[in-house]
Amino acid sequence: MDMSIFQIESNKMKPQAGSILISAPFLRDYHFARSVVLLVEHNEEGSMGIVLNKKFNYQINLDELVPELEFMPKIPVYKGGPVSRDILFYLHTLHDLEGAVSLGNGLYLNGNFDQLKQYILDGNPVEGVIRFFTGYAGWDAGQLEKEIEKNNWLVATTEDHDLLNPYLNDYWKLSLYKMGGKYAIWSRYPQFPTLNWPSPAVKAQAASPLHPSNCPPREAIP
Repeated sequence: MDMSIFQIESNKMKPQAGSILISAPFLRDYHFARSVVLLVEHNEEGSMGIVLNKKFNYQINLDELVPELEFMPKIPVYKGGPVSRDILFYLHTLHDLEGAVSLGNGLYLNGNFDQLKQYILDGNPVEGVIRFFTGYAGWDAGQLEKEIEKNNWLVATTEDHDLLNPYLNDYWKLSLYKMGGKYAIWSRYPQFPTLNWPSPAVKAQAASPLHPSNCPPREAIP
């Protein structure tokens, strides 16, 4: 197989607040492998983003952080990144939430939390409307640009991307597939390619009666 098709090449898009970053198939960083990151800030001082598709190893629900919501339906909290895990962030589509920061395409960051709590307590829909995170991803000045130059990230717009999609398992694949072309091919690259080994040829060789593992011990040979 020509492995070069899996090497991300810059699509010449410049990162900006509201862009999404899709990690390269070969990126093996613990926090960012197969991740989709929404940039919420990008300027000469650095960049800040929220990882959209990572769960904690153990489930955290919002009522564990906000006791007033104890008797409401469970609302999951996702892993937004490795920095400041004690800070709660929320992405949403509530355009009338006071203090919310517009990220474009009808998506907003944070806002008046008391107003948001009341929205939830009133029984309004949460799934597909609001998603909660703790922590964020951060880059120093110029760091993200260097990572993009190294082809660690593909930059895309939020158009045609359902960023509040509750189905996270295949979100990285779906994001690449929507890009089309060779990006769709990348989406089919296995996360752990070594699990596909040994190759059929190696398996056939191992099954041969002449393979050392299939030969009788020396003392058993008459």
